[in-house]
Amino acid sequence: MKKLTILLLAATLPPASPGRCRADETGLSKINLFEAETDGYTHYRIPGVIVSPKGTVIVFCEARKSKSGDWNTIDIYMRRSFDGGKTWEKRRKIAEPPEKVQQNEVALKRGLAKPGEITMNNPVMIPDPKTGAIHFLYCIEYARCYYRRSDDDGKTFSKAVDITGTFDLFRKDYNWKVLATGPGHGLRTRSGRLIVPVWLSDGTGGHAHRPSAVSVVYSDDQGATWKRGELVAADPDPKALRATGVPKLHNPSETVAVELQDGRVLLNLRNESTARRRAISISADGVSKWSRYHFDETLVEPICMGSIARLSAKPRYRKNRILFANPHNPTSRARQNVSVKLSYDEAKTWPVMKTIEAGPSGYSDLAVAPDGTIYCFYERGKTGNHYQIRYLCLARFNLEWLSGGADRLVSSSK
Repeated sequence: MKKLTILLLAATLPPASPGRCRADETGLSKINLFEAETDGYTHYRIPGVIVSPKGTVIVFCEARKSKSGDWNTIDIYMRRSFDGGKTWEKRRKIAEPPEKVQQNEVALKRGLAKPGEITMNNPVMIPDPKTGAIHFLYCIEYARCYYRRSDDDGKTFSKAVDITGTFDLFRKDYNWKVLATGPGHGLRTRSGRLIVPVWLSDGTGGHAHRPSAVSVVYSDDQGATWKRGELVAADPDPKALRATGVPKLHNPSETVAVELQDGRVLLNLRNESTARRRAISISADGVSKWSRYHFDETLVEPICMGSIARLSAKPRYRKNRILFANPHNPTSRARQNVSVKLSYDEAKTWPVMKTIEAGPSGYSDLAVAPDGTIYCFYERGKTGNHYQIRYLCLARFNLEWLSGGADRLVSSSK
C-alpha cells in the first residue's frame, strides 16, 4: 500500500517550484524550500532537518545577506511541515542577536567582515522523544554559543542562554578564537544524553577556520547545563602518530554523530587530509576516551559537510541500518552528486549507495520519521561557485527506493 501511495503522488503532483513538491522518480520526491535572491537574502546555506517528537518535519538553515562568505550578516530561519513534507509553513526567523554584540576580532583584523555585520551561524537541533522538547543551539560571530528549547513543537523557543563558558573550558587544550556547533542535527542517546559535535579554530589559517580541532559538548539534564567532552582530534596534533605512511588528520571540522547498537558513539569527521576520506572516531560514552581516528575508505571526502543517522535497530527491526549522505565525488573536490549510503554492520561497510542529486550539490542533513520515511535536506544548484547555492531542497524517500527494492523496513515483531 505504501508503494501505491508513492506512485499516485508521482502522477498527480505539479512541476517543482519553490514551495511545491514533485516526484523525480518512483519513491523519491523533492521540494525546494529556500531559494537564492528571495526575501532580501542573497542565498541560503547550511541545511539542517529533524523530525519532532510529534512527527513534524522541521528544516532550518542560515540566511545570508551577501555572497562574500561565512562572515557577513547572517540570520537563522526555519520552516515546519505537519503532513510529512508535502506542505509547509512560511519561513520565519528563529534567533535574534543580543542588543550588544562584539564582532569576532579575528574576522575584523583579517578583513573577512565589515563593522556592523553580525553573523548568526551553525544552527543545531535535537528532538527529544522522552520530553517532547526540541533543543536548539547556535553561534554568534563564531565566538559565542547559545541554547534555546521549544516545548510546543517548534512554535516558540525559550529565552536564549549563553553557554559559551562551556567552550572556554577547551582553552587549556586548544586556544580557540573561533567556535562552531555542528551544523545539522545533534544526537540524543538512549540514556538521554544530548551530544552536539563542535569544532574550534585558532583563526590563523584560511578563512579563519583553520587550523581546527573537534570535540563535543553534552548535557545530562535535558539541556539545563552543558559540559565539554575530550578533544577528539586536533590540528596541529599534540599526539601525532610517529609511524610513517599514516596520513595526517588535517583540519578536522564539521562532525556528525550516531549511537551504535552497543551504546558507543561514532563520530564521522570532515577533514582536509590527503587521504580524501571521512575520518572516524568512537567513544564508549560519547564524550571521553575517543579512539585514534582512522579513515573510512568507502566514504569519499570532498571537503564538505556530511550527515549520518540511524534508520533501524534490533530488536525492534530485523536489521541494523545506518545512513550516511554527502557529495560522493571520487575524482575532484567539486561539490556534486549528493548521495545516500546504507550500512548493515554499524557503519563498518557501506554496500548500498544511491544518488539524490547528480549535479552541483553540497551540504546535507538526514532525518528519519517513525514510519521509516527518510528526509535529506541539502544544497542544490549554484549561482556562482559552490558556496553560492541556488536552492535548499528536501528529498523524501524510503528504504525500498534506496535499496532498489531489495530491502524493506520490517519490524521483527511482525
